[in-house]
Amino acid sequence: MVGTSIVSVIILLGILIFVHELGHFLMAKYFNVGVQKFSLGFGRKIVGKKIGETEYLLSLIPLGGYVKLLGEGEGEELTPEEQLRSFSQQSVWKRIAIVTAGPAFNFLLAILIFAMVYMVGVPVLTTAIGNVQDGSAAYRAGIKALDVVQAIDGDKVTRWDRMAEKISASDGKPLVFTVSRTGAPLDITVVPQPMKGKNIFGEEKTSFKVGISPTNNTVIDRLNPVEASWTSIKQTWFITKLTLLSIVKIMEGVLSPRTLGGPILIAQMAGAQVKEGIVPFVLFMALLSINLAVLNLLPIPVLDGGHLMFYMIEAVRGKAVSMKTRERAQQVGFILLVMLMIFVIMMDIDRLNIKMVNDITSIFTK
Repeated sequence: MVGTSIVSVIILLGILIFVHELGHFLMAKYFNVGVQKFSLGFGRKIVGKKIGETEYLLSLIPLGGYVKLLGEGEGEELTPEEQLRSFSQQSVWKRIAIVTAGPAFNFLLAILIFAMVYMVGVPVLTTAIGNVQDGSAAYRAGIKALDVVQAIDGDKVTRWDRMAEKISASDGKPLVFTVSRTGAPLDITVVPQPMKGKNIFGEEKTSFKVGISPTNNTVIDRLNPVEASWTSIKQTWFITKLTLLSIVKIMEGVLSPRTLGGPILIAQMAGAQVKEGIVPFVLFMALLSINLAVLNLLPIPVLDGGHLMFYMIEAVRGKAVSMKTRERAQQVGFILLVMLMIFVIMMDIDRLNIKMVNDITSIFTK
């Protein structure tokens, strides 16, 4: 289990980091900016090879990577020709494009993964009803278990999630369910009722339901390339919004910071997804790729979002933020990131300890 987790997380992070840095690299090349180093990992070089002007490296610490651009740092002695190709001499909009390309490639990776999965096919629940809750709106209307919903208000429905969306959006207005019972279609009017429940953040929410649950019947949905691409874009946007909302909920105190996961949790989850199969593993990769993109765009110095913040200020005021200000901000940003990393690792260790206690307890209570 440990070996599987380590190998899977190395593959997972390796791909995500490579794609991210490839975005910076290709955009820099597009604008003819010199690229001195392309590294997977930080710290001491394990192996490297120079091809053209760029040295490609595999470094010791696998929790990130970097692309070192010509003229990116202060105090570099450059020839007049190199000055033209240096990062610092590019227009602010070119620098913004180069920095943005990293997170953008992580979003593109997620879209590509989702699209491939949708084209291969995903299992979805049919509209066959498995259970009708006693006393519910559906029960009172006469809907029975094993009925198959064919349409709602004349609109054809074949998938459970689409049917649930229509019920939730009804705002309590009567809906005409066309169901198949013993092969014969039957129209039944149901009035959805408001029901209290909790959303994924544990907040109380009222939504309209009719009191039915699905069977385990699934079918494989396969989309054509155009449908798969559009659905993948929507799915990526949905997860992006959910990630941003989670950050807001943590800041508001609605969501506990203890829900954050670090490298240990990622390794555990990656190992578990690998055991489930290649599709769950690549879907987990897509999810992490979106999270990596969103977190990198946060306006925290040392992250891509921090650089973008300074460049946007420069674009507005027509003058670059002083190096001294940027250096101080990056020091603060680095300290914050180190503190966050320590915190999430502590949460990972805490989860491990709880799991160990539960495992030991289960042995003695059997």
